[in-house]
Amino acid sequence: MREGKVAPLIAILDYGIGNLRSAQKGFERVGAEVHLTSDVGLIADASGVVLPGVGHFGSCMRELRSAKLDEVVYSVIEGGVPFLGICVGMQMLFEGSEEAPDVRGLGVLPGQVCLLPDTLPRPQMQWNRLDIRKQSSPLLDGIEDGSWMYFVHSYAVETESRLVVATCEYGVEVTAMVEQGPLWATQFHPEKSGGLGRSFAQNFYRQAAF
Repeated sequence: MREGKVAPLIAILDYGIGNLRSAQKGFERVGAEVHLTSDVGLIADASGVVLPGVGHFGSCMRELRSAKLDEVVYSVIEGGVPFLGICVGMQMLFEGSEEAPDVRGLGVLPGQVCLLPDTLPRPQMQWNRLDIRKQSSPLLDGIEDGSWMYFVHSYAVETESRLVVATCEYGVEVTAMVEQGPLWATQFHPEKSGGLGRSFAQNFYRQAAF
């Protein structure tokens, strides 16, 4: 953590995809010093790092690598810096996706991203209730089982049960949140999830402040 700073710095990785500004605003609302940045030095200096993502898995991965931010992701995670992936940003942390079979994911976490069944409306674009499996997760402090969060996605992560913190029901069981040490990722959008989303962002901010 930087000496003498007023607030912990949250770095949101800017790799030119989608509306990354909404994620920035979500953390600004809880009082964090937030930078939407591709500056490697600034990211290395951050107390917490966020990888948002919207749109196509393959496009997001190609742009992240083109911006040379994939190595930054590995570095901050290996260094134990609190890290949060959101939506496609969550999916990118896994090994690959059916959406772009020829594009490797970051492979930080084991598992694949699979298309929701043809029998379901795609995308899931709605509020949905969390089935919390690991209430002890620090990012769920004050967030109860059955809380509503906002989802927009057509693909979902399939991974080891030990990583799964919360799921939701959408015709099938969908992985809504995973955790491994100070690494968290959500399929839902905290920045679009009202007061509970702000609580979630506040909890991540607290982790960055440690």
